[in-house]
Amino acid sequence: MATESPLSSPLVTAPPRTVRRVDAAAVRTSSPRRRPRNDLWLALAFIAPASIGFAVFLLWPTLRGIYLSFTTYNLLTPPVFTGLQNYERLVQDSIFWHSMAVTVEYVLLNIGFQTILALFIAVMMHRLTKSTFVRGIVLAPYLVSNVVAALIWLWILDTQLGIGNEVLSAIGVGRIPFLQSDFWGIPTIAFINLWRNVGYTALLIFAGLQALPESVYEAGRIDGASEWKMFWRITVPLLRPILSLVLIITIIGSFQVFDTVAIATQGGPANATNVVQNYIYNLAFGRFQFGYASAVSVALLIVLSIITFVQYRLSRSSETDLD
Repeated sequence: MATESPLSSPLVTAPPRTVRRVDAAAVRTSSPRRRPRNDLWLALAFIAPASIGFAVFLLWPTLRGIYLSFTTYNLLTPPVFTGLQNYERLVQDSIFWHSMAVTVEYVLLNIGFQTILALFIAVMMHRLTKSTFVRGIVLAPYLVSNVVAALIWLWILDTQLGIGNEVLSAIGVGRIPFLQSDFWGIPTIAFINLWRNVGYTALLIFAGLQALPESVYEAGRIDGASEWKMFWRITVPLLRPILSLVLIITIIGSFQVFDTVAIATQGGPANATNVVQNYIYNLAFGRFQFGYASAVSVALLIVLSIITFVQYRLSRSSETDLD
């Protein structure tokens, strides 16, 4: 019987063909390499305007002011270096310490009432309405400049002709010298700036409320928590970074109050509203003591730096309970 050829057997297959593998590295080296795009000059071009503005209008005046604080300078003659003489005078200056006390009183009134009222307005906007029109109304006073706001309230609160005192007189309270009294002066200035700035502060807090997850409130409702409990145990703790930022901004802005005082009271009566910024202005442009005015400015800068650092550390503003 004839035997079948091994080549014709179905169980025998042809030897596999060897596949030529191409080295990937050889392909990469053979293809042209694209150089990474260098965007350094483009980035520098974008940040150059802001950097120039920062250097010209903030950094250089600050360094110049620190230098002048060690000199005697009156614009008419070159600065004369006097060492720590201005700071020795500052320590013994009773008017400076009085103006610092007046400024602290204003800051405490302004910050306390503004933060509480702004938080209340922000929560009401977040829980009750989403209307853009309402937000615009809240922000409207902030669009008025400090000088205009001071003039408006100066007319309203005028003892003789102001409509505010006319209303008080009509209801039997009597006329109150809001801006001419050493008792009412600082509270009135705090009220004017509260009226102007509370809307902006409320919108900052409202932006923080928008970032809070709704799921935590839903969990609170499921557990039977009231709106008041959710406010204290959910909203306030989660808003800590935003509230810390708002406090830092408002404290720095409050220590720099000037225009309202300059328009409404000019520091009077009897230095009752003579805040630090108004004192610096009178020293520099009223008495031409630019060296000593610079020393007072540096002292205020140091005070604000210390307050900001302590507040930042105590409030743990870089941490959040959302993690």
